[in-house]
Amino acid sequence: MNINELYSLWCSNATDDSDLTNELSAIKNDSEGISDRFYRELEFGTGGLRGVIGAGTNRMNIYTVRRATQGFADYINEAFENPSVAVSYDSRIKSDVFAKATAGVFAANGIKVYIYTELMPTPALSFAVRELGCQAGVMITASHNPSKYNGYKAYGEDGCQLNLESAEKVIKKINALDIFKDVKYMEFEEGLKEGKISYIEQNTIDEYYKNVLAQGINTNLVADSGLKIVYTPLNGTGNKPVRTILDKIGVKNVTVVPEQENPDGNFTTCPYPNPEIREALDLGLKLCNEVKPDLLLATDPDCDRVGIAVPDENGEYVLISGNEVGALLLEYICSERTRLGTMPDKPVAVKTIVTTDIVRKIAEKYNVELIDVLTGFKFIGEQIAILEKNNEENRYVFGFEESYGYLAGTYVRDKDAVIASMLICEMAAFYRTKGISLLQARENMYKAYGVYVHSQQSFTFEGAVGMEKMNSIMSQLRENHPSSIGGLNLTAFEDYLSSEATNVVTGETKTINLPKSNVLAFRLENNASVIIRPSGTEPKIKAYYTTTGVDHNEAAELETKLKEDFTNIIGC
Repeated sequence: MNINELYSLWCSNATDDSDLTNELSAIKNDSEGISDRFYRELEFGTGGLRGVIGAGTNRMNIYTVRRATQGFADYINEAFENPSVAVSYDSRIKSDVFAKATAGVFAANGIKVYIYTELMPTPALSFAVRELGCQAGVMITASHNPSKYNGYKAYGEDGCQLNLESAEKVIKKINALDIFKDVKYMEFEEGLKEGKISYIEQNTIDEYYKNVLAQGINTNLVADSGLKIVYTPLNGTGNKPVRTILDKIGVKNVTVVPEQENPDGNFTTCPYPNPEIREALDLGLKLCNEVKPDLLLATDPDCDRVGIAVPDENGEYVLISGNEVGALLLEYICSERTRLGTMPDKPVAVKTIVTTDIVRKIAEKYNVELIDVLTGFKFIGEQIAILEKNNEENRYVFGFEESYGYLAGTYVRDKDAVIASMLICEMAAFYRTKGISLLQARENMYKAYGVYVHSQQSFTFEGAVGMEKMNSIMSQLRENHPSSIGGLNLTAFEDYLSSEATNVVTGETKTINLPKSNVLAFRLENNASVIIRPSGTEPKIKAYYTTTGVDHNEAAELETKLKEDFTNIIGC
């Protein structure tokens, strides 16, 4: 079926959402607009769906959501008897609509659905799957993407996003379906009446809070520390849970950024609601100049990531990177649990391959086994599941990724900005009682373990031509990788798709014992590196840069050279 035939088919059949019918009518004579919406099917990757909201096979809409859910339902029914699923959603445009569409398909397929009564964070979905004994879960969110996006994250019975094997099975089920003819569906209200859909009760939320609070180490110090916070949920799901937890540990002086307090999928004050981006924190930083807090907290729309800013000696607010916050938290958790005698035997920490290597030195100091995994928090969750299978989950002390995702405890299997917000505040309060700021704690860490500078760069490639360009760049780098980047010689080349690591100096090769993934790593002199991978959810290639130096300025200068040279190498 060609693009125009697909367009006509949708005009005839996509009648359940007036927004879609209006959009289809509006592009009637727009060949480019029709092509962009129908040139491909929105891909269900290993993490689920993510795309621009709108009409067509290459968009997020009730039909692409229903088809994906039908394929997921077919997989669940084949794998389990009398299955149930948990569903949650964030503040994005049509998130509630897509959540109800998801529930309606599951219910029509004989799968019991538990859904939150209101928007809730991604970690609350992961928790509900396990707490309610479900066999799967779905979170409707596009995380930190701009407002035109929405997405669909699929979870397994362990509370992790689907593993590679399960995702492949679901993808095959989805690809076998006709989007209009093969999907079973019942209206949400009908599912409620028939008892096939039920709302998740408050006791599940309370149990989630209980598990978060259990991860505290020095929470008894917080109330008397005088800690002052400015917080922004960036118009997302974090407002209630983060403030609830901070109140419970004694952080009473919390000022919320008023323009970003309530849910708003348009994100009018922060077009890119990503706490990694300084512009998203502009209103919070302005409020900090008035309130003068010890800490600015910012959680993304689905509240699985958190960013922070703290004042320097001049009262200017400085952002601390995800790598730095993760390393500070690991140092704090290990040092304080060791001091208090609560450190488990043979402790384990987990990080992704693009996350800072300073934590290797921290792990060595505290005799912590450090495990590297592929990019994506589900791989950290899988390591927790392995420990749990061996009745050793108590060995897990912390896991994090450079993109502002952290988890202490095993009560969920995804990154959790609620627990991260709590531990960051607790850590800040603890150091405050010692007369140490978080910036001073960071400097102490660098004095102890060396200075590391990290940055990330994204190259965007929209549309069909963009996809071809992305594939071409990865192929060229794989076949003709550079011998130096930014004036630093290549010492090793790692191809995670072929599972082969090559020592450039000796020619020795080793097998990479991780699942195959389209990732390339260039290890350079002086512990520097560049790692590149296509995003699994966006039309982007992401590059991760690491440099070291005797001080921050030296490392930062090297990082600038790396970034400029690598941008030229890939022709962007």
